[in-house]
Amino acid sequence: MMPLTLAEPKTEYVIQRVRGNSECKTHLENMGFVTGGIVSVVSRVREDLIVNVKDTRVAISKEAALKIMV
Repeated sequence: MMPLTLAEPKTEYVIQRVRGNSECKTHLENMGFVTGGIVSVVSRVREDLIVNVKDTRVAISKEAALKIMV
């Protein structure tokens, strides 16, 4: 298991766990980052990531990506 920040671009991963306080977890889950979901990194913009989750591209910060374990 590793944080999403270490994921290889264009490779699909299964979300194993979403960490953080309840407010942070709820926010990420509302964006589609749920345990068992599929996610892939599309590209990196500086330290932030553009990811594909539930057939939608989403930009997330490095801090948020560190809470998503794949």
